[in-house]
Parts: sequence; C-alpha cells; structure tokens
Amino acid sequence: MFLSIFDIFKIGIGPSSSHTMGPMTAAGRFLDDLRGGRDKEPGAGQMAGLGASLHGSLAFTGKGHATDRAVMLGFMGFLPDTLNPDSVEALEEEVRQTCTVTPDGLGALRFDPQVDLVFDYDTALPGHANGMILKAFDEVGNLYLQETYYSIGGGFVLTATELEDMARGDANALHAQKAAIGYPYPFGSAEEMLKMGAASDKSIAHMKEANELSHMGKAVLDKGIMRLRDAMFDCIDRGLRMEGELPGGLRVKRRAKHIHDQLLSEQGRNLSQPHTINDWMSVYAMAVNEENAAGGRVVTSPTNGAAGVLPSVLRYYRDHCVGANDDGVRIFLLTAAAIGGLIKHNASISGAEVGCQGEVGSASSMAAAGLCAALGGTNAQIENAAEIALEHHLGMTCDPVGGLVQVPCIERNGLGAIKAVSAASLALRGDGQHFMPLDNCIEAMRQTGLDMNTKYKETSQGGLAVNLPQC
Repeated sequence: MFLSIFDIFKIGIGPSSSHTMGPMTAAGRFLDDLRGGRDKEPGAGQMAGLGASLHGSLAFTGKGHATDRAVMLGFMGFLPDTLNPDSVEALEEEVRQTCTVTPDGLGALRFDPQVDLVFDYDTALPGHANGMILKAFDEVGNLYLQETYYSIGGGFVLTATELEDMARGDANALHAQKAAIGYPYPFGSAEEMLKMGAASDKSIAHMKEANELSHMGKAVLDKGIMRLRDAMFDCIDRGLRMEGELPGGLRVKRRAKHIHDQLLSEQGRNLSQPHTINDWMSVYAMAVNEENAAGGRVVTSPTNGAAGVLPSVLRYYRDHCVGANDDGVRIFLLTAAAIGGLIKHNASISGAEVGCQGEVGSASSMAAAGLCAALGGTNAQIENAAEIALEHHLGMTCDPVGGLVQVPCIERNGLGAIKAVSAASLALRGDGQHFMPLDNCIEAMRQTGLDMNTKYKETSQGGLAVNLPQC
C-alpha cells in the first residue's frame, strides 16, 4: 500500500476537504473529460451547458460547507491548491449574476446555480455518502455527458467506476503492482510496517521517505515537505491575527487572537498555570479551524474539518519542545503521513462515512505518531502513540450545527491536539508493548462507523446539530 505524503496532506481552501475541495476537484476532472473528447451521448448536439446534483451528506450539509460555491469554482476551472481564497466571493457572485462559466478550452457554458445545481435530499447514491452527478447538455437541453463522482474524504475523489473497482479488490491488485515496480516498503498495515522496520532497521519516517524517493528526487521531496510546513504555520499565524465573526449565520466569533494575546501577555510574569501549555495547543488548532471555517487556505491533515490538530502539535513541537529542529519536522510529517495512509487504506477519514472519529480521531493519531517520532520514539512507541490517540476518539460523531464547520469542530480540534500530545507522552514513557494493536483499533473505528446512525455522520440531523441554544 502506498499513499504519498502529498496525497495525505493537500493545500487547499476551507471549509471542508470532502464538501469543498472534493467537489471542486471533481468538477475539474469533469472539465478535463470534456476537453479530452470523451464520447458524448448518442444524438447530442454541441455542448452548451453544465449541471450538477448533490446527494447524501453533500446535499444535507452542502450549503453550510460551501459545496455549491465549490462546484461553481470547479466549473470555472479553478483548483483548490492554486485558488486565491480572497477572490472567492467575487467569483461566486460573477457566476450567479451571469449564469455562465468560461473554463479554458471549452468556451462560455450556461450554468445557472438556481436551476442547474440541485440539492437532492431524497436520492442517496450507492457508493458513498458524499455523492454527486455532473452533467453537460447541448443547446436544447439533451444530455451530452454525465459522470458520477464520490468525494471520499481528505479531498480524494473517485468516479463510480473507480470506487467499484476498489470494492472488487482491483485497488489491492494495483497496490501490489505499484510495490513490484519500485516501492521498497509497501506496508498495508501497522503490523507489516513494524515487521519491515525491524527487518530493515529503519524508522517509519525513513521507510516512508524511501518510498517517496523511489518516485521523486530528494530535493523535490524536501521542498514539498517544507511547503506543507510553511502552509500549516502560515495558516496558524493568519488565524492568530484575525478577528470578527465567522460566516454562515451562527454569529460565532473568532477567539484565537484574543486567547493568544492573553497568553503572550502572561509570558515572563509568573502568571501561568502549568496547564497553560494546553491553551497554547488549543489556540494553535483553533486559529487553523477558524481560518478553515472562513474559507481560508489550509492543509488537509488529513481533512479540513480536522486541519488544526496536526499543525497545532507540529507548532507545539517547534516552539515548545527541547531540541526541536527542521529534521524533526520532516520526521514528524513523514511519520504522520504513514499513519494517515494506514487509516485511510483500512478504514476511512471521511466524517460522512464514519463520523468525526475518522477526522479528528485520525488527525490526533497521526499527530501523536509524528510527535513521538520527532522526540526520538522507537517504531513500537510510535505505533503505540497512534493507537492511544485513535482509541480515545472511537465513537465520536460528526454533528455540525447548521451544517457549518464551526460548532463543535473548532474547539474539537484543540482537544484533539491535547490528546495527541498526551498519547505521545504516554507512549514515550513505555517500551512500545501494549494490549491493543493499532490495526485492531483502526478496524474498530471502521466497524463503529458502519454501525453509526447516519444522523451522526455529517448530515446535521442529530446530536448537537439539533440541540441548539434556546433563544
């Protein structure tokens, strides 16, 4: 099994990797098919318009997660990693006013969001809770081309055919083929990862690095890792500067700057309690998730809804841990990506599929492993840290109030970061031997997600989403 660090960590925009980045990416793929001359429907005339229908969680929380805006931007030809977040509102207004998009190479196409973008609350697509159907039409409204896409979490997008191939096991065959052509450590489970590490006398980070270097140069890898680091820290810094209310109607106020100002004012005055370090971790995470809620630039870690956990723990390592350095940052991110790949491969990182245990739980597990590795932990201790953090998020629901990635998401990231540091510390105090293997914990998360009622899986139909403050 191999997922690159740049698959797990993607630079994009908020508020959601599955509901914003995924649909934008899917729209981009659909445009590529249209440009590539994919066979159109028999009898269709010249292409003249576009349409989309959103299903499952994409319908129920799509408006709060800006899925409609994401589809518009995708049909305009924009991609999450290069789009300027500050231009989004003007671009959306342009489409709503003109009812037209003009993607490169395809000319002007009719797209009226009021008519051509449908939130289908009644029809669930069979492949995944985050389903969407994209269409192109000719001048008189006949179907020109249609494709079904699934946004499976973390910005990953599959067509219906690709998802079916994966379900049939073709994906496993593909992973085996990839391993045969050059990935030296194709571990598909934590058990395999530990065995390969023991046999090669290599750390998890070094095995992950070797896999990456088999398909890219070291300079490219190092530059990419530092770009991820910089994007994470830039997001924290921007979040710590910003004030005001978050969009969406809940009137949730940004708090990160105020808390950060308090923490700075207490430095050097012997006013801080020992537990104040938790406030630092919380404020770093909250800064990221306030930016995410505002549609700013974030890094999927492994998702947008959980984007604050890992950057917070990485910032904690750099600014608060003895002996922190750039090599430790590399080790942290490579190790975290390895754990994230295992969780995605064997369970899910999608809140719409398994609840928030798959988002904040996975992020906390990844961050715990990364910190443990950066602080010199053995492979066994790293696996233990990842398991501790994930285990204590099992069963966590995804119940965003108003369909917005604000309540409880912002604070939840802070608590996920604190759990990650605690898990890493506990693991470092031991010898790596523990009762519950990480693989079993990941499987428990998968099974729990299957059993979880859909009300608690990013539909805003249960939990906190329906238990609101009384006015």
